[in-house]
Amino acid sequence: VQLQASGGGLVQAGGSLRLSCVASGSILSFNGMGWFRQAPGKQRELVATITKSGSTYYASSVKGRFTISRDNAKNTVYLQMNSLKPEDTSVYLCNAALYDLAYWGQGTQVTVSS
Repeated sequence: VQLQASGGGLVQAGGSLRLSCVASGSILSFNGMGWFRQAPGKQRELVATITKSGSTYYASSVKGRFTISRDNAKNTVYLQMNSLKPEDTSVYLCNAALYDLAYWGQGTQVTVSS
């Protein structure tokens, strides 16, 4: 399984970005998919997840600003990020979970300037 993340970039505070994660196979094969982020010197943290049935979860720090969604036909999971803050600056990583197995994409850099 390969996960290809894209869509990161440099944006001013208050701006928006949409991240995409394309899987090499059907995303319906996974129990769930999600986005994590990791800033230099910090632990990796969960941002949002979406299950096969479409149930979503958001970290409290992004709730109300970020939206995770999926397009099964395109084998793609998205993360719409609005009202971005400088503290959202990080490498964002796509994740796919299948029971005890976890697959990771290469990450995409998001930088929010103040």
